Amino acid sequence: MRVPEETRTVVLTDSEPLKVVLLGCGVVGSQVARLLLSKGDDFTARIGRRLELVGIGVRRPELERPGIDPALVTSDVMALATRPDVDLVIEVMGGIEPARSLILAAIAHKASVITANKQLLAQDGATLYAAAEAAGVDLYYEAAVAGAIPIVRPLRESLVGDEVTAVMGIVNGTTNFILDKMHTQGWSFDVALAEAQRLGFAEPDPTADVEGFDAAAKAAILASLAFHTRVKLDDVVREGITRVSASDVATASQMGFVIKLLARASLAEDGSIAVGVHPTMVPTNHPLANVSGAFNAVFIESRNAGQLMFMGPGAGGSPTASAVLGDVVTAARNRVRGVAGPGESSYSARPIASSGAVASKFYASLLVDDEPGVLAKIADCFARHRVSIQAVRQDAEPTEDGQQARLAILTHTAQASDMAGAVAELRTMNVVRGDVGLMRVEGV
Repeated sequence: MRVPEETRTVVLTDSEPLKVVLLGCGVVGSQVARLLLSKGDDFTARIGRRLELVGIGVRRPELERPGIDPALVTSDVMALATRPDVDLVIEVMGGIEPARSLILAAIAHKASVITANKQLLAQDGATLYAAAEAAGVDLYYEAAVAGAIPIVRPLRESLVGDEVTAVMGIVNGTTNFILDKMHTQGWSFDVALAEAQRLGFAEPDPTADVEGFDAAAKAAILASLAFHTRVKLDDVVREGITRVSASDVATASQMGFVIKLLARASLAEDGSIAVGVHPTMVPTNHPLANVSGAFNAVFIESRNAGQLMFMGPGAGGSPTASAVLGDVVTAARNRVRGVAGPGESSYSARPIASSGAVASKFYASLLVDDEPGVLAKIADCFARHRVSIQAVRQDAEPTEDGQQARLAILTHTAQASDMAGAVAELRTMNVVRGDVGLMRVEGV
């Protein structure tokens, strides 16, 4: 019989609290600290033991941190990470070092670790997994991919009995905001980027976001989980959005597409996996097409479950702190029970497909002389490189030195190497003016 909510009671234990250390106290870390300090009774009810925040490691302890007792704050982060009485270490510092050394030291001292460090996991996750397994402790990292969206645990646990065939998603809120404004407002890339920086969605140096480095790290993590294979950052083919023009966005819209920066990992028929980050044209009826602003979304295809999509805030203090604390509760429960959760699953060891071997549909944009026979020359170039054209859109572009035309070409599925060959030849043709824009097409 269900007990009415108002009459239910929670019996709390009198056991020693679980001691927690926080490394990093920026936007995410400060929110994690405040929630640990203010929601103690809630966490006790969920875990069965009290969580006690015993220290916060930072680079600049002299800074004022509202709501946080300065006595908790120290710059001696290694001393905190290696305290023998600590049960859980939360790392939200970011970067490779000193985060890697701190995490390994914490694990060596038998502490379970919760991290949001996508760069470190993508570059050297295998070392961390091996250390955690050897020590018999947990390594959790839900917050490393897509902020508040629960995607790591579904791939790591919920879908472990299925076979995932593809994972793709919008995993960088900054680029999604920029592309969304270019699509809905008609802004240029530079104007949209400036607005993203003004609102705090983009850093003063936006390179990691707009050049796809952030999304590539997340793609490596997602691919590793989905295909039980170690995928490193260097395995991810990466392309940013800096070359996406307002003209590309407008043409895509006229053809029934929106442009998104997609992280994609897929399983090929030969058993290899392809992992990449590219600006991609997505049809307007695809679920990912309507993910707007700084939101993230991840779309999964599997043999038995079919298509699944997870969507939500992809960044920010509170959303990311939510993911961190979800891992904290899980790791704490395991600690109370004296067990460790699932570790790394890399039994498949699938080969990584070369970038040229990946098949896709493509969109090419090029400015050509508007005269008889030009389209035939362009089509012949594609044919020589084994690329079949599905559709062509032509718009006149008057210039001072004569009439020209903008061609928007949609291809059938082709090998990336064949498409690259066709584009290389197009760039040498005297009827082609300027560069040739190239973009992948998904979902048609």
